[in-house]
Amino acid sequence: MVTQQGFLPIQELCRRLRVSEATARRDLSALEDEKKIKRTYGGALSEFENRFPSFTERRGHSRRAKAKIATSALSFLTPGLTCYFDTGTTMFAIAEKFRAHPVTPLKIVTANIPLGELLAGIDGVQVFFTAGELLSRQSVLLGDTVCKSLEFWRFDVAFLSAEAIDSAGIWNSQAAIVKQQKAVLRRSARSVFCIDAGKLDRKAPHFLVPWNKVGALLTDASREKLQQAGIRIRADQYRPAAY
Repeated sequence: MVTQQGFLPIQELCRRLRVSEATARRDLSALEDEKKIKRTYGGALSEFENRFPSFTERRGHSRRAKAKIATSALSFLTPGLTCYFDTGTTMFAIAEKFRAHPVTPLKIVTANIPLGELLAGIDGVQVFFTAGELLSRQSVLLGDTVCKSLEFWRFDVAFLSAEAIDSAGIWNSQAAIVKQQKAVLRRSARSVFCIDAGKLDRKAPHFLVPWNKVGALLTDASREKLQQAGIRIRADQYRPAAY
């Protein structure tokens, strides 16, 4: 169950398995000793940390597409905003472009460790990390504590990433990440999903959001390619990425 869903709270494990919390904790400890799961506060996280390509490995993928998306992402920023930047390497590419062309003053909230470190030294930029458990290989903070810490914020714009898009909407690889993103969406005036064409017409294990709940799709995929994949979005939702 943990492998399929990525993250399960203790209470959910107890409900599904019809066992006490003490029994669940003992079994989770045994699974952790066998290196089959990674424990987190309040639940268990699957081997996402080890089985999913690391942050460093993923930085080398789709570099040209990410650079185009990053350049276009800056058009959503104006001085005085409070912004959320998601996990992942597309967000880091945006941060690199932002460092070269900063928009200030700006408040940035993130669970993306490299992104926060990159932007923290810019004059006029305040960087705030969410709470959460650090997954060092993925360079991300994850878990229920992140969602709780997000309750302190309201975002003017949230930049979000995902693993797949199709006619139904947007998908991601881990239940814990989807839960985190949904918490961000509930607290954001506008969402901008930054997704390269390599993720077009695919599905991932966990559904995030349908198209009618998406503020904007920033992508290097053409409108024609989206239509061929059965993706129907309004003209004001589609933002083509370009240098």
